[in-house]
Amino acid sequence: MHFHILTLFPEMVTGTLNTSITGRAMEKGLIRVDAVNIRDYSKDKHHHVDDAPYGGGAGMVMQPGPVFDAYEALAARLGKRPRVLYMTPQGRVFNQDIARELAQEEDLVFLCGHYEGIDERVLEMIVTDHISIGDYVLTGGELPAMVMIDCISRLIPGVLNNDVSAEFESFHDNLLEYPQYTRPESFMGRRVPEVLLSGHHKNIGQWRRQKAIERTLKERPDLLEQASLTPEEQAFLEELKKSAELTNG
Repeated sequence: MHFHILTLFPEMVTGTLNTSITGRAMEKGLIRVDAVNIRDYSKDKHHHVDDAPYGGGAGMVMQPGPVFDAYEALAARLGKRPRVLYMTPQGRVFNQDIARELAQEEDLVFLCGHYEGIDERVLEMIVTDHISIGDYVLTGGELPAMVMIDCISRLIPGVLNNDVSAEFESFHDNLLEYPQYTRPESFMGRRVPEVLLSGHHKNIGQWRRQKAIERTLKERPDLLEQASLTPEEQAFLEELKKSAELTNG
């Protein structure tokens, strides 16, 4: 998997992604991260890449030329025109399903805007996906790009030491993850649930699923509409809802 980041601040993304799980994945050759400095494609002698918006308004807008030339040079090197993700709060909100979809690509380009955004014409010419990480505004697209790269990388075989981790983390079957515990068995009077000490894998699995359902109902009930539940788990969920209604009623 090769991530290409078109940015005005390459050191911002490379410094962060070279650490932890993504850093180890790069060392193993499982992923590559290439930060392309858009300023390198400015034809201005001072490497300016922005100008005042037509029609007036606050701030500056990134010019189309340097962005277009940066992408075209990348496409020429690759011998193809890879998918381009533009980081913007106006895009569809990134989630685990989108991450799984994007993890199937060989090359992904992340276009990071700054100032008041990027000239619309170049967005129309090269962008394939408008993606947001939430309904709020950030200074630039680098942080959203890094969030997405971290998430997508975890789905690439071999990146996690235990590939089962990626399969059963939060949002598996549209459920939040069950609670986790480790040593010591007792901490400040709080004990690890006995079922986790039993060694009975079927009971542990059932407990974890029920706790995931319980947590999802409490924290993100909207996810349950698309959750994959067995008839027994659906009955458990209905009992939880009835109990909650009695408590609140």
